[in-house]
Amino acid sequence: MKTEETVSYVLSRASTAFRNSLERNMAAIGLHGGQVFVLFELWKTDGLRQVDLASRLNVSTPTINKIILGLIGSGLVTRTRLENDARSTRIFLTDEGIALQSAVDTQWHELEETTVSGLTEAERLILFELLTKMKNLYSGRSDEDDE
Repeated sequence: MKTEETVSYVLSRASTAFRNSLERNMAAIGLHGGQVFVLFELWKTDGLRQVDLASRLNVSTPTINKIILGLIGSGLVTRTRLENDARSTRIFLTDEGIALQSAVDTQWHELEETTVSGLTEAERLILFELLTKMKNLYSGRSDEDDE
């Protein structure tokens, strides 16, 4: 089998194409692709510890730190050290960060429409299930971990 005919090759190329599309959609509202996932987590639970954000997003500590610094620079979040544990910091949304949720939702739904255009509803459901299985395989997590 040729490399170009493997699932891994096509998945990698599709992932790159999707990531580029994500970056374009989020750039329209002044965000980078990685930042939106931090915001998604904070909109669910504001005030998360930085280490917990890294764990939830399955990224390294330096990566989450860089993303958070960008969000702080944009005025979307603040970082607060805990008085009882100087090593631990919590990340809180600013009013601007809270207000951005509607714009992100709009951009995300436009991205979703582009992503699944040309697919039948059955194909979309199958793709969702397959991608969820792959995400769980690579992250070492189950569906329940995402809830």
